[in-house]
Amino acid sequence: MILPKNKFQKARDFILTNARMIERRLFEFHFANGDMNGVYHAVYAYRNPDGGFGHGMEPDTASPESQPLFSIMALETLDEVGYMTKDLILKDFMPYFESITTEKGGIPWMFRPKSDYPCEGHFKTVKEWAALSTTAPLLGILEKYEINIPWMKKAEEFVWSEFERIQDKHAFCYLCVPRWLTFLEHTKNRDRAERIINDLKSWILNNGIICEDKTDDGWGLYGKPHSLNYATSPNSILYSIFTKQVLNSDIETLISKQKEDGRWDTWYGISEGTKLEWAGIQTLSVLKTLKNYDKIEK
Repeated sequence: MILPKNKFQKARDFILTNARMIERRLFEFHFANGDMNGVYHAVYAYRNPDGGFGHGMEPDTASPESQPLFSIMALETLDEVGYMTKDLILKDFMPYFESITTEKGGIPWMFRPKSDYPCEGHFKTVKEWAALSTTAPLLGILEKYEINIPWMKKAEEFVWSEFERIQDKHAFCYLCVPRWLTFLEHTKNRDRAERIINDLKSWILNNGIICEDKTDDGWGLYGKPHSLNYATSPNSILYSIFTKQVLNSDIETLISKQKEDGRWDTWYGISEGTKLEWAGIQTLSVLKTLKNYDKIEK
């Protein structure tokens, strides 16, 4: 089963009429021969004078304040479209990350907002200690671009210690796992990385993480992942743990979940507007996955 051309057009139209500029630019880049410079300018609209990124780069908050996670998202997005360079990382990103590094050597996931801008309740109670899922991808990207700076030594010690501490506790989070894999793919400590990758594969398959009830409205959303959440392309590190039968079945179900207006939906959002923004993010994500598997009609 593939996504028919008319349904792809509906998804395109939903993104172009409802999504944020950053998703529209990314759609243009991936599906309409768009220029990576457009993505760069969309990303940098979220940048603050302190070098961090804020302004609701994740739609669960409208706060303008810089957040570590949003700054990682900016880094990942520029890397995705091939805009990232060693000089850009060192000049535009590392001063902010170094300024928020904790005594443990890692950077936090989020900070509690100091403003009274609208946000989801979990932002107000977030733990501000160092986190694996922000520190690991930052280290992975530094390794990918062959950067070697003193900051990395203690950060890497923190990351390895966190892998040992948390074990399988967050393997259900398909938003966190790819960020771990960015580090595990690029770290020079291959023996240690391969051991954790093998553990991760085992945890995902054997710990009841995959949601098998495809009639569940939450299937494929946070907390109820399917195979394609972990293997977003045949090149994914975790691709080999799923059979072709499982992947094809999930692709078929995923295609069938498209709404009449072209979107793939979520339940997230602090307003009707941000629900549309989240739907734009989700719809783009699905289209990229289907493209990776060559499941969109030409």
